[in-house]
Parts: sequence; structure tokens; C-alpha cells
Amino acid sequence: MQQSPAPFETHVVDNQPTPFRDHDLWAEDLALQEAVRREGAASFAKPLQHYGKLAGGDLYSAGFDANRQRPLLRTHDAQGHRIDTVDFHPAYHQLMATAKTHGVAGLSWQSGQPGAHVARAALSYLHHQAEAGTSCPLTMTHAAVPVLRQVPALAEWADKAAAPFYDPRDLPVGDKPGITVGMGMTEKQGGSDVRSNTTRATPLAGEGEYSLVGHKWFFSAPMSDGWLVLAQAPAGLSCFLMPRRLACGRRNAFHLMRLKDKLGDWANASSEVEFCGAWARRVGEEGRGVATIIEMVMLTRLDCMLGAAAQMRMALAQALHHARQRRSFGKRLVEHALMANVLADLAIESEAATVFALRVARAVDAAPRDPAEAALARIATALGKFWVCKRAPGFVNEAQECLGGAGYVEESMLPRLYRQAPLNSIWEGSGNVQCLDVLRALAREPQSRDALLGELQGAAGMHAGYDAALQRAVDGLADTAVEEGQARRTSAALAVLLQAAILLRAGSPLAQDFVQSRLLRGHAVYGTLDKGALLSQMIQRAAGAA
Repeated sequence: MQQSPAPFETHVVDNQPTPFRDHDLWAEDLALQEAVRREGAASFAKPLQHYGKLAGGDLYSAGFDANRQRPLLRTHDAQGHRIDTVDFHPAYHQLMATAKTHGVAGLSWQSGQPGAHVARAALSYLHHQAEAGTSCPLTMTHAAVPVLRQVPALAEWADKAAAPFYDPRDLPVGDKPGITVGMGMTEKQGGSDVRSNTTRATPLAGEGEYSLVGHKWFFSAPMSDGWLVLAQAPAGLSCFLMPRRLACGRRNAFHLMRLKDKLGDWANASSEVEFCGAWARRVGEEGRGVATIIEMVMLTRLDCMLGAAAQMRMALAQALHHARQRRSFGKRLVEHALMANVLADLAIESEAATVFALRVARAVDAAPRDPAEAALARIATALGKFWVCKRAPGFVNEAQECLGGAGYVEESMLPRLYRQAPLNSIWEGSGNVQCLDVLRALAREPQSRDALLGELQGAAGMHAGYDAALQRAVDGLADTAVEEGQARRTSAALAVLLQAAILLRAGSPLAQDFVQSRLLRGHAVYGTLDKGALLSQMIQRAAGAA
């Protein structure tokens, strides 16, 4: 005889989506696949496909554990010796090891074939969707390689930074197959104004060797094997490599003061540090610190752009997963016209961010061989870093609304994405810094201005509304003396126009609606696409259906 449920039993689970797990982040992202092929990295499709499964499976799960237990600073051991060690959850090391092994930090430098930068960018984009905090040390390690290669004596450092090995042991670099590299530029009295740094670098007897004394307000990835830092040498602000361990095995003379209590980025440690006569080797000429490290900054800014695009993509994937299963008022959420409009609008924004980032990656890839691409990379990186990163927080919040209250609790990934979303806009130069860089490039670098115009004019004739917006931009750029107070307005207009050009030239099925909603009508809020837009097709494309 079947027993009836107890009259007080209320916890019957119904109308809930399945858990978000075991997604193939490569197979489901048609825009990414197309961009990788278009930007010259088709030969890397197989490793990208493999990493897409890892990122949507084991790494996605590990990301929750890595953020649940934050890093712990241990300044001294039980006997009172100074150790300055940061302990991480094992999932953090799992994420780092998987990423390093698969080239997230080194593929650009391991492979000499064209397209390697684009493929590495796609790997970073996939990894960032699973866990964003580990992207910080991975990005810095990747970006440090060309700076380290400037000094023949640091060849081992450059090679091991690019190597597909992760070794978290606190050992000298000579005893490790692979290393990570961090950065230390920001001080209390000046963030973006690095020339106000007061850390002192005193020359030692050895060629290129210095002793550092000072304080860094943000010291990224404090368990790295070494850091590129800026300090004031006799001839001015200079760049240095400061190792954790000296070649003899002795710990370098620095003290980790505390870990930052951050809004997001919980899996990764950021710290304050004091240099107490720490040994360092100069990289580049004395007094040329900013010029020396600028290539690293350019690469990390590209990764900020990639990270913001990745956060948008994962937030969209979460919203789609929920809306295609959850029902209300007799229909699935995705079948309601207004929700479909929101999801389709998010899909447009996400694809535009992705293709923009991958186009910049191609410019970076081609820069050593093509001066026009190098010039485009210079200005497009600043435009993308400003615009795409600025779009991420509002985008993630809109995706949270698609889930309602379920998107506000920590069992969902969306609160973590929302905490993380502002970071890329702040790190490596805030929005104002990027916009000033755009103005500087327009006024002082005619090759960058010409390269941008050439990219924009490549889409001329494909849409009447785009052509009108392009003409306005051309007229505006005729006057290179844009007022500083209008820098954001100019940069935003150029960024959106560049996104439209990339989508149009790519033949994206979302290009027409992007132009209509972003260039012609303005875009105050998501979910305002025009009547007649093919919403269901946009949503199917975003979900991975061709």
C-alpha cells in the first residue's frame, strides 16, 4: 500500500533548472569559434576545444572552492622566522596548473606561428569564465615575457615564465621548471601617476644590480617567483626584476604587510609590501622604467578586455541556462517576449565584446610584422579596455535579473561575477586613463589614427546607418585637438563604431541589430530592441545553435 505524503511536507522541488555544470564553453560559443578562425588561429581549434570542456567542467567546479576559502597570509613560522607565505585552497593550484600546462600564460611565446596570440587570448577568455582570480597571475606572467627578454641575463626567467609548467614551491628559479611573475607599481601617494613613486633603487657593485627600499600599496600575486617593479634610480624611474628567492636560496629582503580585503577577486591574493634592501636586477635603461614596462601594460590591458568579455559571456550563459528551463505563467521564461528581448540584447552585447577583444588580439599578434596592425593595437587596446570593461558590471546585473533572487545568492555564480566585474575597469589604468591615451594617440600618433580610420572604413557601404555614423566620426577626427573633458564621449563613440565595423565585416547575424540599437537609437537599457528583431534566432545563436 502506497503511503501518502505527510500533510506537512512542503519541500517538493519543482520548476527548477538543472545545475549549471559540464558545459562545453567552446562548442556553445559560436561567436568565439568564428572569431578565432577569422583572426588567424584556426590551426589551434583542437586545443581550444579541449580547454573549453575543461573550463566548463572541472575548472568551473574548482572555481567555487578556490573562492570559498580565501588566501591566508602567514608572516612567521612557529619558531618566529619570517616566511611571508600565502596559503591557497588546493583548487587554486589546480586552476593554475591546468592553465599553465595548457598555455594560458605562455602559448604566445611557445609557438612561433601566426595566430598564437589570438589562440592564447581565446584560452584566457575560456579560463576566465571558469575562475577570474587566477587570471591575474596568469596574465602578468604572460605579459612579463617580452619585458624579461630585453635582458640576456634574464633568459631563464623569460623561458620559464612561458613554459607549460606550474610549480608553487618556494624555491629559487633555477630549481623550478616553470615560474610565475607578478607586478608592483602602485604606491600610496600615486596610483596611475607612477612617476610619483618614492621607492628607492640604490646601485650595488654588480652590473645592473640594485637594492630596493620602499613600500608598494598594491603588490599583485605575492606568491610569484618574482615581480617587475618600478623604483627611483639615480637617473630616474626605472624597471627592475625582484625575485622571491635569490640564486643562493636565501629569501629576498621584503615583508608582506597584509593582504587586501577586496570587493572581489577572492581566490587571488593582492598585498601590501615593504622592500627592506631587497636585491633586484634592472630591466632596461635607468630612467626609462615606464617605456620598459609599457609592453607588459599593453598586454595586460588586452587581458582586461578579454576578462570583461568573458564575464559577459558567462553571465549570459547562466541567464540562458535558467531562462530556457524555468517556467512562469504557463511558459518558459525565454518564451516571454520581454525576456526574449532582454536575452537577445545581452547576446548582442556579449558577441560585440568578444569579437572586439579577438580583433585586438590579432593586431597584437601581427604587430611585429605589420606596422599598421601595431598602430591599430596601440589605440584599439585603449578603446577596448575603456569600453568593454565599462560595460561588464551593468551587463552582469542584467543577467542576475534574469534569474531573480536566485542570481543574488552565492550558490549561483552570478554574485561572484558581479563582484569581479568592476575590476578590469580599474586595473591597469581606469577609464579616464584609457581615454586620455586615446586622445594622446589621436593627437600625437598619426599612424594610429590612420589605422583606426582604415579599420572603420573597411565596413563602409554595408549599412546606411553605419555610414552616417562613420562620417560623423571622420569629421570629428579631422580636429585632433579634442578637449580633455570630451575624452570619454569621443572614446565611447569610437569604440561602439569599431565594434559595429568588426561585426559588419564578419557578417555576424547580429550586426544589423547592433548598428540599429547602438549607433542609430542609443542604448539606455537592455531589452529595448526594435519590433521585428529576430529574437529567437539571436538567443539560439548565443546558446550555441547554428
